[in-house]
Amino acid sequence: MSSIQEAIKKNILILDGAMGTMLQRYNFSEEDFRGERFKDFPHSLKGNNDLLSLTQPQAIKAVHAAYFVAGADIVETNTFSGTTIGMADYYLEEYVYELNYESAKIAREVADEFTAKNPDKPRFVAGSIGPTNRTASMSPDVNDPGYRAVTFDDLRIAYKQQVEALMDGGCDLLLVETIFDTLNAKAALFAIEEVKDERNIDIPIMVSGTITDASGRTLSGQTVEAFLVSVSHIPLLSVGFNCALGADLLKPYLQTLSQNTSFNVSAHPNAGLPNAFGEYDETPEQMQAFIKEYLDDNLVNIIGGCCGTTPEHIKLIADIAKDYKPRVSTATM
Repeated sequence: MSSIQEAIKKNILILDGAMGTMLQRYNFSEEDFRGERFKDFPHSLKGNNDLLSLTQPQAIKAVHAAYFVAGADIVETNTFSGTTIGMADYYLEEYVYELNYESAKIAREVADEFTAKNPDKPRFVAGSIGPTNRTASMSPDVNDPGYRAVTFDDLRIAYKQQVEALMDGGCDLLLVETIFDTLNAKAALFAIEEVKDERNIDIPIMVSGTITDASGRTLSGQTVEAFLVSVSHIPLLSVGFNCALGADLLKPYLQTLSQNTSFNVSAHPNAGLPNAFGEYDETPEQMQAFIKEYLDDNLVNIIGGCCGTTPEHIKLIADIAKDYKPRVSTATM
């Protein structure tokens, strides 16, 4: 833990870019997703990127390595949907521990290889904990506003299993990310605190919400300030935003966050907004120019990319970030 706490004081840390964007380049078929092990599985598995840690581990390894070569200090495990709730869509709930453990192990191996080559630039593994595909604070049924598709305890139990596996696999920190419903995130944070207490260990936590549109709110209706207050009861390595918006549109919300927290601030925006085909057109050069504004305004301690970003984007972000000192907070919160 002390290692990343020291590193974040010395430099702006670079987070990796999109795992999904890179995996799409492989154009994996149903058979590729299944591999030998799941070739007779009775349900379709295509599109389950987390499963590739078991069936195509070399591809996952190659993506992590590409981001480290580009200059990333931190890579995220391939576990965005790695809970029993997320895996229920594919009938793979019983493999959740293994999926998380192996994903963390793959990332750990690659990180250790790069740290060994250059001990002056230690590389870290963040266990990626996604929001699940259910929301605890809103009803999915417009005709029944009181209905909930998931409970706090359902989420807590699912997240606890994921957290234990990520820690067992060798993660340096945990990243609760793409938070659209803070109640879901609170369940994840509660689960992390449970595991920390049971094991009598500490592990740094990054929290990253997502602003879904020009209203400046999360999907469950919170403003930046409300979101920040909701998660600030736990000592965090960082708080920030990712996904949904490109770097230019995200900037005002990051400014508000940065002005109101004494935590480190992170951002990993998309490569712009998606086009009509769901693809991201923002070039590495365009994104670099927007990120330079973050750096000029002393907004971030950790910077990376989300949907549509590639090692080329991360390389240009890393190239420019090295010329800046990490953000120093003037907030009292």
